[in-house]
Amino acid sequence: MLLIQSKKMRSIIKAVVPFVLIPSITIAGAVAFDEKKHIIIALASALSALLLFSAGFEKRSTGTRRMVIVAVMIALCFAGRFIPFLKPVAALTIIAGLYLGGEAGFLVGSLSALLTNFYFGQGPWTAFQMLAWGLIGLFAGILSKPLLLRRALLLMYGAAAGLAYSFIMDIWTVLWYNEGFNVRLYIAALGTAVPYTVSYAVSNVLFLYLLAPPFGEKLNRIKIKYGV
Repeated sequence: MLLIQSKKMRSIIKAVVPFVLIPSITIAGAVAFDEKKHIIIALASALSALLLFSAGFEKRSTGTRRMVIVAVMIALCFAGRFIPFLKPVAALTIIAGLYLGGEAGFLVGSLSALLTNFYFGQGPWTAFQMLAWGLIGLFAGILSKPLLLRRALLLMYGAAAGLAYSFIMDIWTVLWYNEGFNVRLYIAALGTAVPYTVSYAVSNVLFLYLLAPPFGEKLNRIKIKYGV
C-alpha cells in the first residue's frame, strides 16, 4: 500500500477525504449519475477510504499489521450483518476506531458496507451506507480518549451513532424519492424511520456493552505485542 511520507500531506488527506471528497462522491452519485453506475461510485468511495487509511500510519510495517487487524474486523462485520434484527456492524466499527484509529474505523465501516452489499444487494444506497458507517468509525477514533475513559460515554456515543446512521440514510431516501433534497420530505422520512432508528441505537448500545471490553482487551494486547 502507498506510504504517504509528508506529515502535512497526511493531515490534508485526513481532513479532505472523509469530510469533502467522499461526501461529494456520494452526493454526486445520487443526483448526477445513472443508477446503473452505482458500483463505480461505491468503488471510488472505497479507494478514497483506502487513501485515508494509508495516511494514518508512518511506517510501512506498522501499516501492514494494522491492515491485517482491519481485515479481521471487516470479516467480523460481514458475519455480523447476517444476525437478524440487531446487528453489530456499527459497534464493531466503533471498536475499530477506538483502538486502531479513526482512519481504520472509517475503512472498516465503509468496506463492511460495500462487501456485505454484494450479498444483500448493491445500489445507490451503498455509498451512503459506506459514508455513514465510515464516519461513525472515524469519530470514534477522534473521540477515543474520553470514550475509553468512561463507559457511559461510549454507550451514549453508540446511541448517537445509531441516530446519525439513520439521519444520513434518510438523505438518500429523500434524494431517491424526490430527485432532489427537500427539508419537509426529510423530516417526514425521519419520522417514518423512528422504529428503525431506535433499533440502530439499541443495537449499538447492546453490542458495545457486550463486545467493547473483551475486544478492547485483545486489541490492546495486539497493539503492544506487534507495535501497532
